[in-house]
Amino acid sequence: MGTPDFAVPALRAVERTCDVVLVVTQPDRPKGRGRALAESEVAIEAARLSLPVEKPVDMKAEVVRERLAALAPDLFAVVAFGAILSPALLALPRLGSVNLHGSLLPEYRGASPVQRALWDGRAFTGVTTLFMDEGVDTGELILQRWLAIEPADHAGTLAARLAELGAPLLAESLLLAAAGGAPRRPQARDAGAYARKLRKEDGVVDWGLDAVTVWNRQRAVTPWPGATTAFEGRRLLVTEAWPHHRLAVPEPPGTLLAATPEGVMVACAPGVLRVTRVKPEGRSGMSAVEWARGARFVAGARLALEPEVPA
Repeated sequence: MGTPDFAVPALRAVERTCDVVLVVTQPDRPKGRGRALAESEVAIEAARLSLPVEKPVDMKAEVVRERLAALAPDLFAVVAFGAILSPALLALPRLGSVNLHGSLLPEYRGASPVQRALWDGRAFTGVTTLFMDEGVDTGELILQRWLAIEPADHAGTLAARLAELGAPLLAESLLLAAAGGAPRRPQARDAGAYARKLRKEDGVVDWGLDAVTVWNRQRAVTPWPGATTAFEGRRLLVTEAWPHHRLAVPEPPGTLLAATPEGVMVACAPGVLRVTRVKPEGRSGMSAVEWARGARFVAGARLALEPEVPA
C-alpha cells in the first residue's frame, strides 16, 4: 500500500523479495495545470512490474475489507499510503502490517517528517520500519537507519534519498517478520514530536527571522508549497538559497541589499540570506542574478513580508 514517489523504491524492493499479490494505492487525482486525472506514481510502477492494482475510494468500505481478506495476506507493507487503516483492516494480515516511515521514530510522527527535520534545522534524520497499531506511527519499532542531512538538501532531494535508504530496510523487515524474527521495540508514546501536514501558508517567507532559520524553512517547503515572497506585487518563489552571514544589518528585513555574481543578498533579522535561484510568477525557474537583471531593482527595495497566498 503506497501512493507517491517516496513509496516507489520500496515497491521495487518488496517485489524483488516477496510475493506481492496486490498493490493498493490512492485513486487517480487531477494533476498539473490542466488538472487532468493522473495515476499515482505507485500505480504507474506497479503496472510496469505487471502487478495487480486496486484504487479504493473508501478504505473503510466493507467491500474493501472483503477483497483484502479473500487474499489471506501474510503481511501488509505500507509506505506513504495516504489513508488511515482501520482496526478491522489491520487485523487481516496473519503476521501484521509493516510500515516504512521517513524519520527516526519516535521523532516526527505524522505526515511531514522529512519537511519537519529540515524546518527544525536537524543535522541528520533517517528511516524506521515498524509494526502498525491503531495510533499514528506509534507501533513497535523493527529496524532503523540514519542519514546525514546535506546543506544542499531540500525536502524533495532528502525524501528521495530516504526512500532509497528505506526500500531495502522494508524488504528486510518483511522477511524478518515472516520468519518470526523481527525485533519489537516499544516506543515511548510521550517522546518525539508530531509533524503535521504542511499548509500553503507555511511557505510564506518571514524575513523577520534569522538567516539560518529562513534558509532551513525554505528548504523544508521546497518543492511544495514553495518558499513564497513577492516583489512589486508579484509572487516570487525562492527555490535555492544559502545563509550568507549571521550578523545584524541596519536595513529592515526583506530589504534587497545587493545583486552579486554569487546571488541576491536579502536582509533577515539578523543576518543575510544569499538567494541563488528563484521562480518568478508565470515564468520558469532562473538564477537570482538573471532575475535581478530583469527586475532592475535598486538596493533598498524590499521583498514583501506577507504576499497573498492563493487558495
